[in-house]
Amino acid sequence: MFFNSWIDLLHVVVVGTMVYVALIVSLRITGKRTLSKWNAFDFVVTISLGSILASAFLSKTVALTEGVFAVAVIVGLQFLITWLSVRFASVRDLVKAKPTLLLDHGKMLQSALRSQRVTESEVRAAVRAAGIAALEEVGAVVLETDGRFSVIRNTQAVARSALQDVEPSGS
Repeated sequence: MFFNSWIDLLHVVVVGTMVYVALIVSLRITGKRTLSKWNAFDFVVTISLGSILASAFLSKTVALTEGVFAVAVIVGLQFLITWLSVRFASVRDLVKAKPTLLLDHGKMLQSALRSQRVTESEVRAAVRAAGIAALEEVGAVVLETDGRFSVIRNTQAVARSALQDVEPSGS
């Protein structure tokens, strides 16, 4: 089977777009830690493409054209979102999380820890992994958008320009 109907292709566009948006919203609501080392777009595209390919390969009811078209829809949406994100801050803020400051000058930021579902023990482990024995030696610990912790040593430098895009606490 090569082609069923134009209605089936329209169905792929509508349902594919709705599921894509729902998945992005769900991932933004559940937070950065859900994805561990992936960002939301890596996760969505990888899972979506895998599912589409599995359906196209295994389902006798999905025409080849529909499978190829579904892949094109996902790739097109991915391109559109990244293109818009680079050009418009409002789109970037809507679809991408910001890094969050969890520890500032040796002091744990409890509201940030709670909102990001991170324990003090996890922050201390990140500090130890950075080879630092005392929290007082730490200028900042940041939960990055991919779920990693960045540990920045206290320095004599007053400027903290690397922390410019980091949320001080909360989401």
